[in-house]
Amino acid sequence: MSVDLTVFMVDGERLGAIPVESRIGRLDDMAWPCEPGDVCDGGYERARGWHRPPGPAPAWCAVYSFLTTGAHVPHVRAGAAWTDMRPLVGASVREMMDIFLGGLIWDADQADAPAETGGGAVFPPAADRWSPHVLLVRAPEAVAAKAQAWERVEPCLEELRGLFAVECECEGWAGRPDTFEDFVALLREWGGVVTETARRGWGLVGLP
Repeated sequence: MSVDLTVFMVDGERLGAIPVESRIGRLDDMAWPCEPGDVCDGGYERARGWHRPPGPAPAWCAVYSFLTTGAHVPHVRAGAAWTDMRPLVGASVREMMDIFLGGLIWDADQADAPAETGGGAVFPPAADRWSPHVLLVRAPEAVAAKAQAWERVEPCLEELRGLFAVECECEGWAGRPDTFEDFVALLREWGGVVTETARRGWGLVGLP
């Protein structure tokens, strides 16, 4: 069964005021708000891009729906593509791309920050494979660093085209983005996500 990715930018103070065991449920309610009498099975189509929950209350989170794909697997595949390419990338671009992608779609930094990446004390651990779990958590300071890295990486994306062709388009390299354009489109969306989140001084949470 495929897993979708729902990304939130979140005011950490407001999230911290919610009991740990209730946080995933509260975010789910924000992502899929229901009015009395609605059939709330998550089966409706949500507008693409950023949107905040309806109502007069001040927003403390906003939900992002990807234009490229809402499925989680393509994001994992893009991270795998970066893993394949990065040994051949110049040191300055590699360092900035590592900062930008780390903990979003590329997991090499989990050894350094397992609690933040996997939820840690921010969310309760999943009790079993059917329990809600967290795909990513990035604190505001980490998001700000990613936004700065993105500013430096974006002008260099075209430099990766040849490496993508060599490492990811060869016969037998299943599980990678289909084209370089698909890869870059996904990176640009993430660039927009971290830029807007950093502008607000909020953090990021990704749920299935």
